[in-house]
Parts: sequence; C-alpha cells; structure tokens
Amino acid sequence: MRNIFTLANKPPKPWNTKTKPQPRSPLLFLLITLFTFTLVFLAYTNIPKSLLSISSSTTQNPKFPQCHQTLDQKFIFYSPHSGFSNQLQEFKNAILMAAILNRTLIIPPVLHHHAVALGSCPKFRVSTPTEIRITVWDHVIDLLRTGRYVSIADIVDISSLVSSFAVKVIDFRVFASLWCGMDIDLACLNEVDTQSSLISSLKQCGSVLSGINGNIGKCLYAVDEDCKTTVWTYQSGDEDGLLDSFQADEQLKKKKKISYTRRRRDIYNALGPGSVAEMAAVLAFGSLFTSPYKGSELYIDIKTAPKNRRIQSLIRKIEFIPFVPEILNAGKKYALETIKAPFLCVQLRLLDGQFKNHRKATFTGLKQKLDSLSQKGPQPIHIFVMTDLPESNWTGSYLGDLAKFTDYFKLYFLKEGNELVAQTAKKLATSGHGLRYGSTPSSVGVKGMKQHCPQRFSDVLLYLEESICSCASLGFVGTAGSTIADSIHLMRKFDVCSGQT
Repeated sequence: MRNIFTLANKPPKPWNTKTKPQPRSPLLFLLITLFTFTLVFLAYTNIPKSLLSISSSTTQNPKFPQCHQTLDQKFIFYSPHSGFSNQLQEFKNAILMAAILNRTLIIPPVLHHHAVALGSCPKFRVSTPTEIRITVWDHVIDLLRTGRYVSIADIVDISSLVSSFAVKVIDFRVFASLWCGMDIDLACLNEVDTQSSLISSLKQCGSVLSGINGNIGKCLYAVDEDCKTTVWTYQSGDEDGLLDSFQADEQLKKKKKISYTRRRRDIYNALGPGSVAEMAAVLAFGSLFTSPYKGSELYIDIKTAPKNRRIQSLIRKIEFIPFVPEILNAGKKYALETIKAPFLCVQLRLLDGQFKNHRKATFTGLKQKLDSLSQKGPQPIHIFVMTDLPESNWTGSYLGDLAKFTDYFKLYFLKEGNELVAQTAKKLATSGHGLRYGSTPSSVGVKGMKQHCPQRFSDVLLYLEESICSCASLGFVGTAGSTIADSIHLMRKFDVCSGQT
C-alpha cells in the first residue's frame, strides 16, 4: 500500500509544464455527437405536450378551440368591482360599449362588496387591467363553487334593452362553458362531484382571458388602457388622442414618480372596425368605472352620440335601469302594508370610508328636514331608516334620540332576518332572470343551463331598502357622495314606485 505522506512529499511539477495532447479518434468524436443528438431527441419527445404548448398556446394554437370556430357573436368582457351601485354603473357602461362595438356583452354576477377593489384614479393608484381581470375571474369562480352566484340580470331588469335596442347579451356561466370548452352546467357547479378538477380548469382559462400572456390572435384582445392613461369617447368631435383636461399635477408626479399622460381616445376608432382588436372573438376590459372629476371624466366620457340615433337613444335609456319586478313590488308592499302612511326615507352611511368622518353633517341635514316636516304636517312623522350603523350603537346619536321620542317620530327599518327579505330572495331564486340570457350557437356543444339550482341572494336587503325609499312620499335624505343615495334619487326621479303592482 502506498504511503500518502510519501506521495505528499513528492516535488511538485513546474507550473508551466504541459502534457503533450494525445490525438483523438474521428470515430470517437462521431459517436459522441450521435449519442448527444439521440439524448436530446428522446428528451424532447417525452416532454408532456401540455408543457410544450404553454407558449404556443397563447399565440397560435390555444387550448380553446371555440375561439377558432365561426361564431355569430363577438364578445365583450369586463371586470366589475366595489359595491353594488358601482357595479351597476359599470354594467351600464358595458352595455353602451357593447352596442357601440357591436359585440355581445357577457353579463357578470354581482360581486361581494369588498371582494375586488380598483384603487384611486385621481391618485393614479389603481390595479392594472390584467390584475383586476384575474381577481374578478377568481372571485366569480368562487361564487360558482360555493353556490353564491347571482347574475346582475337577476337583480336589474334589462328585458326592454334586449328587446327594444337589440342589445346582445350572454350569461357569464354560458360564456365560461363556451370559452373553457366545458360541456357542463356551471349554474350547478356546487353540486358537481369532480369540482376540484373543474375549478382548476376554470382558473386556467381565466388566466388566459386576463391577458397575462398577451393577446391571442383572433381569439382574445386584452385592453390594457385604464384611467391612468385613457378617457374613452365616442363621436365627441375632439381630435383623437387629444390631451385630457385632467392630468397628474407636478407635485403628484414628483411624489409618486409617475409619468402618465391621459389622452382622449375614440373607442370606435381604437377598438372597432379596422382595428386589431376588432378581429378578436373576445375583447376583455378591466374596470369600466367612471366618475366626474375636475371638469372631466375619470375613464369614460360618452354622453351623446350625435351621428348615431340608436346609440343616442340607448344612452338615454340606460340612465336608469330598474330592479326586477320581484324587488320593486316587495318595496311597494312594505310601504303600503307595513308603514301604511306617508313617510320620509333617510339613508345614513356612517361607518364606511370617507363617510364616517362626516357623521355630524349627515345628521344636520336630517334634523333640518324633520324640523321642516314638524311645522307642516301631523305627528308622529313616519321615517324609514336605512343605515350601516347597528341599532345597538344608536345610543348617544341623533338616531337614538329620534327612537326615544315616539310621540313625534315613528321609525321603521328592515333586518336580514325579516320575512319579506326571505320571501323576496326565494322569489328571485326561482325566477331565474339571469339565465334567460344564455343562448349560444348550437354548434359549440354547450349544455343549456338549469334554472332550479339553489342560489343564495345575500344583498336582497339593500335592494329592498332602495325600493322602499323610492316610495317615500315625504321625501328622501341621503348621505352626500354615496352612490346608494344617488341610486335612490334616480329611482325617485323616474317614479318607479307608482308603476309597480
């Protein structure tokens, strides 16, 4: 056995000593080359096709063959968010966009109030269209999975828009079955045994629709312009691409290090005939929320259509979309059978967002209205109250004082457990208004949706309260800046209470 210490004591070779290279056999080189190519070929042919198709599927050959079928319709998808009143406003904007671009609108569900938030357009701090599309799709799938899915067309009546203005619509559940290539009734997804695999598939095709991998030829065009950069117009007479009057001020640009420039763009020119977007089967927006701000609009400024009578009439029509008859009739029933007298409605938003800082001003407006009514009419004054302040917290507030003086004021309010709320929810569940708008070409092979699967209507109380307030003959006092108050004012303007039976 050799001694390792002896080996260690051998004198080292000079640092620049080189071993003379041995000649290599050409045959050996050829064998190594052939062996390498063989390994590469075997590895490639054994990679799952699903992995190989990830990149190509988003450009030329996606796993959604329906995109490449000849359909009679082209669709428009958008991503609603925030509370119901904001979602309804977005729905109106989506109807208008779909009509202008001659596309079929995908009717979304009603999202839970705090499930998805946009951010702040005035502060140029909003989720990107891609982010909000992903978030909304995932929340919608969760609503399906848990049996809480309620179409917005289950809540508001769009029948006259579809019949009179030929607005083309399709229920999201039908569209999702089409888009994801699933021959399954998504209206009853919560009853399916193989739910987990289906959820995974739905989330996968939702990620494609979000535009996370970019546009997909004639299949998908994801609109990435949002309120930070764009104000959509239509036949406004302005030069296309003109700078909008509202821009980020220098202080905000410096503080947030932003460089956005807001431009006014004609939606028909940008996304209509002759555009790249027009070729896509699905046109996917992020948020469609807008609001007046500093002399402009945050995202959509389409108030007239001077060269298109149909669109001009539609703009007037969508100013107010009523609740479905089940809700309006229930509100009128409460006013006639429970209150049984002329009454005042008060909407007091006291706990949420900016409103909690204006409680004193809100109560001041109510006090002034009640003082005026006290001088003019009989007592007690009947008052229907809708508020986010729990009754247990009324003590020490103006509401608590009103509740004490029963000789002068009689208060009414609804709770979630009220029988009228439960009855109305049951009627909505059995009516199935939303699934009436679910037709697709027979060639796509998608099943018709059932209308008897159980649904949970979680926000019926709000809809009923708004409906009751529309019947308040003594007037309405609402919280300034609240979209709920705006909705009630609109209902009263169109006198919906008198038209229900």
